[in-house]
Amino acid sequence: MPVTDDDELREILDGETVAVVGCSSTPGKDAHEIPQYLREHGYDVIPVNPYADEILDRQAYDSLADVEEDVDIVDVFRPSDEVSGIVDAALDREDSPVIWTQLGIRDGDATDRAEADGHRVVEDRCMKVEHQRLC
Repeated sequence: MPVTDDDELREILDGETVAVVGCSSTPGKDAHEIPQYLREHGYDVIPVNPYADEILDRQAYDSLADVEEDVDIVDVFRPSDEVSGIVDAALDREDSPVIWTQLGIRDGDATDRAEADGHRVVEDRCMKVEHQRLC
């Protein structure tokens, strides 16, 4: 079952490194503004976007598998039908204990697989909104 408890959400938000899958280079888009907010609030934001070389003054990686740094949270800004593949990529990593899907993004089967593999999942919630509310 996805994380909904405020204490557990606060604990997750204490993470430091966030890989943002679907991070946008376009100012004004949520997939750009929210990662920018996270960076401004102390997170190490790693953009994952195969169509960009650099986002938010950081190298953009083509895929989650290409990210060299250890990751605390995988934040997903992709349509629900792409979540399964992103979760598979997260499960292939030795880190990324938390998978977070933004508002409107859900995949129950992928959530079940991630949780069965010991990952925590936050589903259909905005990281910025939860950070503002709880931190």
